Amino acid sequence: MIKSLKEDEKVSDVIGSGEWLVDFSASWCGPCRMIEPHLDEYGKDHNLLKVDVDLCSDAAVEYGVMSIPTLIAFRDGKEINKSIGYIDLEEIKNLFK
Repeated sequence: MIKSLKEDEKVSDVIGSGEWLVDFSASWCGPCRMIEPHLDEYGKDHNLLKVDVDLCSDAAVEYGVMSIPTLIAFRDGKEINKSIGYIDLEEIKNLFK
């Protein structure tokens, strides 16, 4: 399931249970556009929360995002792994191992 964070939502309200991959990105970011097809494929079978750092800058600050794309893997609301920059689909899946 792919969900986009709205300006008035908090990441923690969405990722509280289960496994969630949170994608911090922006529409103008080249590497973000390169990773997007992999994330869309991943989101067909897994929980993916997309956070546009331009629209939801508070969320980016809260999770210490300094560069994009940043992917953070959560299990039951707790961060278990993080990746900064472009990675392929297999590396995305490995964030939960």
